[in-house]
Amino acid sequence: MKGASDLKKYTAIDNDTYVLIENENGATLGLAKDSAVEILESDGFAFKDLNKNGRLDPYEDWRLPMEERIADLVSQLPIEEIAGLMLYSGHQSVATTGRFAEMFAGTYDGLPLAENNQAKISDITDQQKTFLKEDRLRHVLLTAVEDTEAAVTWNNQMQAFVENLDFGIPINMSSDPRHTSEANTEFNAGSGGDISKWPEPLGLAATFNPDVVKQFGEIASLEYRALGITTALSPQVDIATEPRWMRFNGTFGEDGELSADMAKAYCEGFQNSDEGWGSESVNAMVKHWPGGGSGEAGRDAHYAYGKYAVYPGNNFDEHLKPFTDGAFKLDKTGSASAIMPYYTISYNQTPSNVGNGFNSYLIQNLLRGEYKYDGVVCTDWNITHDNHSMSQFISGKSWGVEEKTVEERHYQSILAGVDQFGGNNDLQPVLAAYEMGKEHFSEAVMRNRFEQSAHRLLRNIFQTGLFENPYLSLVKSEETCGNPAYMQAGFEAQKKSVVLLKNKTQVLPLAKKLKVYIPERTRPETFDWFGKKIPATRQFPVDKQIIGKFYELVEEPAEADFALVFIESPQSVAYTEQAGYLPISLQYRPYTAKLARETSIAGGDPLEELTNRTYKNKMNKTTNESDLDAVLATRKLMGDKPVIVCLDSANPTVVAEFETAVDGLLVHFSATTQALLTIISGETEPSGLLPFQMPASMDVVETQKEDVGHDMEPYTDELGHVYDFAYGLDFSGVIADERVLRYKKAK
Repeated sequence: MKGASDLKKYTAIDNDTYVLIENENGATLGLAKDSAVEILESDGFAFKDLNKNGRLDPYEDWRLPMEERIADLVSQLPIEEIAGLMLYSGHQSVATTGRFAEMFAGTYDGLPLAENNQAKISDITDQQKTFLKEDRLRHVLLTAVEDTEAAVTWNNQMQAFVENLDFGIPINMSSDPRHTSEANTEFNAGSGGDISKWPEPLGLAATFNPDVVKQFGEIASLEYRALGITTALSPQVDIATEPRWMRFNGTFGEDGELSADMAKAYCEGFQNSDEGWGSESVNAMVKHWPGGGSGEAGRDAHYAYGKYAVYPGNNFDEHLKPFTDGAFKLDKTGSASAIMPYYTISYNQTPSNVGNGFNSYLIQNLLRGEYKYDGVVCTDWNITHDNHSMSQFISGKSWGVEEKTVEERHYQSILAGVDQFGGNNDLQPVLAAYEMGKEHFSEAVMRNRFEQSAHRLLRNIFQTGLFENPYLSLVKSEETCGNPAYMQAGFEAQKKSVVLLKNKTQVLPLAKKLKVYIPERTRPETFDWFGKKIPATRQFPVDKQIIGKFYELVEEPAEADFALVFIESPQSVAYTEQAGYLPISLQYRPYTAKLARETSIAGGDPLEELTNRTYKNKMNKTTNESDLDAVLATRKLMGDKPVIVCLDSANPTVVAEFETAVDGLLVHFSATTQALLTIISGETEPSGLLPFQMPASMDVVETQKEDVGHDMEPYTDELGHVYDFAYGLDFSGVIADERVLRYKKAK
């Protein structure tokens, strides 16, 4: 204890692997028990000697203003440390089972976990030690975790590891969205270990209630902090004006005003502690600047075949609204702390047709200049890597700068205003970019540019309290994860997100204990985002035990009082190496694109000879056409008895193929079966509204403009109801409350 005095104003508390030091009316510090960091004393208070120099530096003094502390630390950092801050790790898994455990497993003393009898999943991997120590990386993307205990143990070990290094800069852990549910999960199933389960963002939008979204953020941020996560790689606020986009369900729908209100509520929920920033805050990284929801023909920019966002309706500015009118206008914290540009080339909207993460106009001129944004700009993952395929997810995404080297891409991004590189664990390309800048400008200019990024990046670590205490209490984390009140709140939001589209002859609600028939679901062999094969399946679509709590399940339609059919929105691929470009279909039956463009708006890639990406007159099939077969077959089997369809919607769907064959139609966004049954049985009144238009046909989809919302002819059902934006039913009829009055668009 250096500088100790008789007027000690702090107490130390033992917490297993770390020590808490509570200062009177001041900061609570966390320190690993075996830490190389000593405690300094000044005026009777305790401080951490993070850089191990034996004196209290301004950045170590929690009494000083945050900006002063950041400036002091930045001034001390060698360029290698700053370059390390500019890295954001590839995906890290702390789990022994599942896709992410398989894809992102590390080694322990050179051995896989299964071959090392001394290692645990909560230990630090060899790869993690390397990028933390050698590459100075301090921003880590966490995917799956084994359980709360593993997450807490791993977090504390990781933070203790970096505490002993050089300047003691803590790790800023992050996560992609992790709160969506699986169909067969009951709302209290996670008590004691899991986190609350909420609808997809599109389902949150279907509540048309920003207060629900803010509540989600408030609860999710507490659960994130209990797992050690201090940055959310969300919300995804792209306006989904292109109905075929595969990331549609991660958005708040097609409306700019609704998306802006939801973005504001989401960011405030995550970032606000009692007084603004604090130990309960989680940084929100809003994505994707300047909007990624207008990919030509619905193709997605994770793939070379989907690299172009197009604007046939000249509607570029509308896509900025969720940022400028939402995420940049927060009540307590000012603005979202980070922004992620999308992979897309915003075609012909700027002087240079390069990916948004390389585009100086979009970042320097527009985001930083016109909108005065001074938070972190982090690229989407792997934009500086080389691409070797038109159709592979796991590949580089250096759109528009494919001819440049990895180092040159880093340099161009830095000059464009980027602070950080997602998915890059390697220090060397960032240092190479620094050397390029020294040669072109001067060392003083490049040092100043790197310090700008370092200041922004460190702000997000300071303002969440990590420099004081990055450690987790397992007891407190387990009280938070699985908290029954949080689980209940997520379940209530699921129920509010379900949209009732059709209720012929007021067939719903259906009383409990009736007999129900549910057909099986079949799927052919397909591939996931990562190109991993998904085997063909034939299975019951929901948990029979959950059904049994509401209705009597029967195997024969003749015995049933009604039928329930669980389907998903149509799924198809936009490109194959064999067939080239194909139409994405939102109908179940094979679709031929007779009205597609003769010539695509955008095109061109080093891996293809042609620049015209048209698919006019080509036919495509969906992988789940069997869903439509199941609905129509069930109608025949049931005769005049009610058939109710539950459509899990990832995209708008051409329901014309089956609507007249069903009596009830509910649309949901990955809600649990239990939530759906509370509505079907009448326990809950439906209140959700469509956050998008349901198209009348695929011709309508094909001829709408990718960048324009509300520009399709919506479907009209046999009862005369129009499935337009903000439409929904309760058990009394069409909903016409204050939400509809606020958000529904005048025709």
